[in-house]
Amino acid sequence: MQRRSVKVSLAALFAALYTVGTVALGPLSFSPHLQVRLADALLPVTMVYGWPSILGVTLGCAIANFFGGLGIIDMTFGPLANLAACLLGGYIGRWSKLAGSAVMTAVVSLVVGSYLSLLFGMPIYVGWATVGAGSLISINLVGLPLTYTLERRKPFKG
Repeated sequence: MQRRSVKVSLAALFAALYTVGTVALGPLSFSPHLQVRLADALLPVTMVYGWPSILGVTLGCAIANFFGGLGIIDMTFGPLANLAACLLGGYIGRWSKLAGSAVMTAVVSLVVGSYLSLLFGMPIYVGWATVGAGSLISINLVGLPLTYTLERRKPFKG
């Protein structure tokens, strides 16, 4: 019972951190030109905390995208991009956290960049580039060092 409580608490914590981090930095988080979603720094952290954190960032993305104003497409495909990125990146991250975070960046960039380009009527490569640049910053430059730090300390066990 206690182990389940920790897992539920971790999922809720990650969902709350992702939601607040995205909504509080709204202009950066929802920009079609250069989307630097700093809450995406939590994606590589899921390589340390596993399923509870994956479910948390997926749910947090759905809630945050509700406030983004782009509707059901963003509320559906954004969280699915996070889920796919965390699952695939987490699998690869067993061998290399750097490679895992690179895969996360690629998945988020391709999925989110694709639907943003359709929603905003811009060329698809522009969507990939703008989301990719922001994801590179948040996932790799912020999230990966955070992941290495938490992996050494691991204050909560998932």
